[in-house]
Amino acid sequence: MKTLIAALLATFSFTTAYAADDCAAQAAEKKLAGAAKTSFMKKCTADAGGAGSACEATADQKKLAGAARNSFIKKCEADAKGTQAGAACEATAKEKKLAGAAKTSFVKKCVADAQAAN
Repeated sequence: MKTLIAALLATFSFTTAYAADDCAAQAAEKKLAGAAKTSFMKKCTADAGGAGSACEATADQKKLAGAARNSFIKKCEADAKGTQAGAACEATAKEKKLAGAAKTSFVKKCVADAQAAN
């Protein structure tokens, strides 16, 4: 069971990261920055199949119902937001050509800020 969950989360994380990378590329192409970029990234990743539908599908596969389903979906979506924020922050760091400790520090702060905003 744990292997199945890990595989589903890995697939979801890969899909989410791919969508976030694609959205980051589109944002860079449009030369978006600041709030416009944040808004675009949020909408783009949601349109690409956001966390809700993937988490609900996984809950359906597990045949979860009631409080267990709600709890699972809430945790799954929170995990997905962390993954999305991480991918978006990584893309921004790459865009800024950061490396080493500067990149690590930037990504850590970026993810924390993104999670605090939600």
